[in-house]
Parts: sequence; structure tokens; C-alpha cells
Amino acid sequence: MEREVDPVNLNLSQAGVPDVLAPADGLDGHLLICDCDGVLIDSEAIAGRVLVQEMEALWPGVDAEPIVTPLLGLRIETVLLRTAETLGRSLDSAQIDAIRAVVEAAAVEGPAVDGIEAALAAIPLRKACASNSFTSYVEAVLNRTGLVRFFGERLFCADKVPNPKPAPDVYLAAARTLRVAPERCVVVEDSVTGVSAAAAAGMTVLGFVGGGHATEGQIDALKRAGASVVFDEMGQLPALVGQWLQNASFELP
Repeated sequence: MEREVDPVNLNLSQAGVPDVLAPADGLDGHLLICDCDGVLIDSEAIAGRVLVQEMEALWPGVDAEPIVTPLLGLRIETVLLRTAETLGRSLDSAQIDAIRAVVEAAAVEGPAVDGIEAALAAIPLRKACASNSFTSYVEAVLNRTGLVRFFGERLFCADKVPNPKPAPDVYLAAARTLRVAPERCVVVEDSVTGVSAAAAAGMTVLGFVGGGHATEGQIDALKRAGASVVFDEMGQLPALVGQWLQNASFELP
């Protein structure tokens, strides 16, 4: 299998990975899988704000935010339809497509999550991205931020599988395509939807709550959904992956 070679000086012990776990020791048989929105780019707060704005412009007088916020992480279409149902309203396919286009146009400009580039560079594993967004959007995000160098074509998106998250399809597709057993995959997710999907795939899940959309109750929610540990700074990720590789108990650095 191909191995990612990065120009960054890699100190495995500082990254929380013991020196004995060098490439020759079989790290190619493991896989780090990252969600996109809220993990690689800080876009969920942007998406949520635009969704609320669009729905409140369509239906003046409604308060969409309390309904939309807990649904972030689901497909945009699902968020729209569930919010409309809760409000006793309806949306046709043209309205859904129009709102999705506006949301994605705003979210794609979101900044990279603070510290994500250094964290990815410090982890000596192949990396894949598994997203509930469409492939064209994820490609645009990774190219704009430069994070594509970590993932290449290892992208697994909602438009390429039968069922989006919280179904495990994108995660199982990543494991199957890259020929890595699910139990040798570690996932970084920021939403209950994503954590549920990765846990259903039989993978270890690290919950991330450092994005701009994080809420006070998110830590417990991610743990209930199946996250083994929840962290709030990407600088902690290399050490957590190192603990996972050693089958050690998770301790936040």
C-alpha cells in the first residue's frame, strides 16, 4: 500500500507514538479517518448560521436556530426537511437545492481548524476523509486549505454511498477500499451523527469539540454516541492516536 511521505520533521515520541512504531512495524495497516466539516475546517457554525438565515427569510417570524443547531452534522437536505416538519412548513426540491447551494458557498470558505495541519503532519498513518457533504464540496475545501496533501484521493462522501451518516456507509467504504479492517481505523468526529456512524462501523472514535459550533453539552453527547474520548485542541490529537496505537487507555495530554 502507498505510504504518505511528508516533508515535516517527524518526531514520533513527541507525537505520543513510541519510537518502535516506525513505518516498517506495520503502521500501513492502520488508518486515520477525519470528518471534514468541524474537524478539518471550522465550517459548521457558518453552515448553521446560513441555514437559519435562509429559513427565517423564507418564513418570517419563525425561530429556526433551536431546531437547526442540534441537527448539524446531518445532510443539509435532512436538516432542512426536519426543521420544516417541526415548524409545520414544507419545502420543495428547488428550494432545498437553492438553500444547499447558498450554505455550501459560505461553508466552503471556512478556515482550517486551528492546529489541524500540524496535527496531521505529526501522525504517521495513512489518512482518509469521510464526509456527509458531496465530493465536489470536500475537494474544493481540501484544495483551498492545502489539506489535500494529507488525503489525496482518499475521499469518501455522502454522494458516493447508499446511505449518509449516521449510517456507517462512508466509513465502511473507506475501510473496504483501503483494505484496512474497521478495528484498525481511528476516526475524528465532531457531531453525534458522525460519531454514531463511525461507532456503527466498528471503529474507535475520538470526539472533537474545538470548533466554533461546540456547545456545553456536546462532550457528554459525543460520549453517549460512542466516542472513546473527547478533546478540544488539535494539538492533542497525535498523542491520542499514539495511545490508540499502543492499545493504551486514553488520557488527555
